[in-house]
Amino acid sequence: MADRTQTGRSPDRSLLSRGLSAGPIGILGGTFDPIHHGHLRLAEEVADALGFVQVRIIPARIPPHRATPSVTSAHRLEMVRLACSGNPRFQVDERECLRDGPSYTVDTLTELRAELGDEQPLCLLMGVDAYQALTTWSRWEQLFALSHIIIAQRPGFELDAGQLPATLAREHLARRTRESADLRREPRGRVLAMDIPPLEISATAIRAALREGRSARYLLPDAVLDYIDRNRLYKDFDAG
Repeated sequence: MADRTQTGRSPDRSLLSRGLSAGPIGILGGTFDPIHHGHLRLAEEVADALGFVQVRIIPARIPPHRATPSVTSAHRLEMVRLACSGNPRFQVDERECLRDGPSYTVDTLTELRAELGDEQPLCLLMGVDAYQALTTWSRWEQLFALSHIIIAQRPGFELDAGQLPATLAREHLARRTRESADLRREPRGRVLAMDIPPLEISATAIRAALREGRSARYLLPDAVLDYIDRNRLYKDFDAG
């Protein structure tokens, strides 16, 4: 029987064979309802700029900060697999779809840290709006002890540290860096904000277009759109 990690997943042999210290691993979570080119381009832009050896794409089964999507986690996970299949740097991680209860990021990072070791740099990707609301996340202070945080900011949506809650502002000022090398030298604890090109694609708008019978072509990968059509997702009802 193949070796398994304590969470039931096989170790990543490709990373183990070349050494986990080769570079940071990015982590991008979300509902991906559905996954689209905005998600994929964000992950690719940040991975290129910061030298990630891998990006874990992690669909949430039960998102803590929004209503649970009507489309099941099994469908959303399969769409993520289809979207990522052509990129060897992207690895789909199904753990949150298999876990009972809310999909808390701190639990996922704790598992990843146990699997990958204390010295592997991990980088949690999020947008400005998510970072500004970080104090509403479960056990948010522990995130810095598990991972770096990368804030992706677009024109018109730049981070204003003066608008952060006081407790987060103190952490931010103590941990912020402008040097990507810090993300490789240290395994966790830094905050870096980086500019990414605007790509105005919204999952909400895609769902609305599909529900109204309008085209969503070129907003998301063809394989994902074909899957949506085959399973009649995002219509007036969910095929389950």
